[in-house]
Amino acid sequence: MSRRPPKEIPDPIDIHVGQRLKARRVGLRISQSEIGKALDVTFQQIQKYENGANRIGASNLFKLAQALNVDVSYFFEDMPSASKIKSLSDQPASGFEHDPMTQPESIKLVHNYFRIASPGVRARVFQLVKSIADAEAISDGDTF
Repeated sequence: MSRRPPKEIPDPIDIHVGQRLKARRVGLRISQSEIGKALDVTFQQIQKYENGANRIGASNLFKLAQALNVDVSYFFEDMPSASKIKSLSDQPASGFEHDPMTQPESIKLVHNYFRIASPGVRARVFQLVKSIADAEAISDGDTF
């Protein structure tokens, strides 16, 4: 009985693209099943794309961009430099996992922020959050 070879660590670029997919999908409040229908794949396949476990082919990346109303380049925005990516591929699959903008809480915060219709109220909420963050940074000894 033969054993499968150990699973390779996902490529950091695939992880990044998957996180961008998930961030946009969640921000638009679209289910994995709905996105899967646009690509004619299962929600499990979308999960694998979002985790970076499976690579997204060019045609599916194009279809995703259309379904999510973004340019294909959206999936590659904020990607670290090539040398940083090379060093990440030599390490465990932490890749881009610590980007706060890919966290569900951040996505929900941004989504709800833009649900505020009044630009004036939005500006005051922004200032409130910034003031709290600045006060936390000062108390922690950070200087920004």
